[in-house]
Amino acid sequence: MSRSRRKTPICGVTCADSEKWDKRNAHRRLRRRVRQAIHHGREVMPIRNEVCTTWNMPKDGKLLFDPVEFPRLMRK
Repeated sequence: MSRSRRKTPICGVTCADSEKWDKRNAHRRLRRRVRQAIHHGREVMPIRNEVCTTWNMPKDGKLLFDPVEFPRLMRK
């Protein structure tokens, strides 16, 4: 894939490669709490923000960058 390029000039804020592990754990926690709520007969289900916070994940979001100024970031 020597010619592989990004189509949009967006990159993560920090040097972390992925949030896959954190997202997986957050969804597991959410599904567990929903199952508990159903088992106990609660009518109000938990939402994702009650279970985990995105501020504790390694990346703080994504930013646009100038592809002319940073051509190296356009490489995959």
